[in-house]
Amino acid sequence: MPAHPASDEAREEEPVVLYERRGPLAHVTMNRPRYRNAQNGAMTYALDDAFYRAADDPAVKVIVLAGAGAHFSAGHDIGTPGRDAHLPFERRAGLWWDHSRRTGAEARFARESEVYLGMCRRWRELPKPVIASVQGACVAGGLMLAWVCDLIVAAEDAFFADPVVRMGIPGVEYFAHPWAMPPRVAKEFLYTGDRMSARRAHEIGMVNRVVEPAELAAATELLALRIAGMPAFGLALTKRAVNQAEDLQGLHTGMDSAFGLHHLAHAHNAETAADPLGGMDVAAMKEANG
Repeated sequence: MPAHPASDEAREEEPVVLYERRGPLAHVTMNRPRYRNAQNGAMTYALDDAFYRAADDPAVKVIVLAGAGAHFSAGHDIGTPGRDAHLPFERRAGLWWDHSRRTGAEARFARESEVYLGMCRRWRELPKPVIASVQGACVAGGLMLAWVCDLIVAAEDAFFADPVVRMGIPGVEYFAHPWAMPPRVAKEFLYTGDRMSARRAHEIGMVNRVVEPAELAAATELLALRIAGMPAFGLALTKRAVNQAEDLQGLHTGMDSAFGLHHLAHAHNAETAADPLGGMDVAAMKEANG
């Protein structure tokens, strides 16, 4: 089913995702720096286009995912002028129906099955190494993008957080927390909503390398080029082997379970609070999290 065009209010003046191939590397850059690279539907599908393009290009050996400006990504778009959650897009990650023609929990479950859980699972299986280059905020939906990557290089100023428990919701849709970090650390991370520094993320094994902010792009590219020297099929098989091991440790089924709890929380909020987000809009979240 073809995508419907976005409304004038949701259009961006510049591409929301930039794509550039430099030698064996594809650089995919989120490009909404004014909004700390908040992810709307247009960005999600533009990312999917970019990843598909990189996967299909035999000259590309490694993909680097970055965010323009001071921040990697502040998460899902819950309040910018380009917010387009009400609009339909062509479905690629599953067969759930068009959410824009449904209401209530049915609409939200269908949309998030596609654009959040489904897309992240699709990107995790991209058969080429993907490296996240993270600076500034990597929050909530930003975590989901970093976690689908095989490696994470972080600047000293990077911080990680999943504050959605403040909404009464048990973590973001791509619930990789107990695999990205030890379970007790994951509980503290979620229970408090506090920021985790790049150094702490490195200590627990969630981040591969931490570098000075001015060195982030160069350090990420150097690592990517080193990996690009390996055989492409060997890299693809190795990635699949490690991903399968994670799935055998319960990653896939654990996410399915957590996704159901996530939507139970949305439905509870819709019945008992101001909205499915528990009344926590952008301003309230900023005030609560500093």
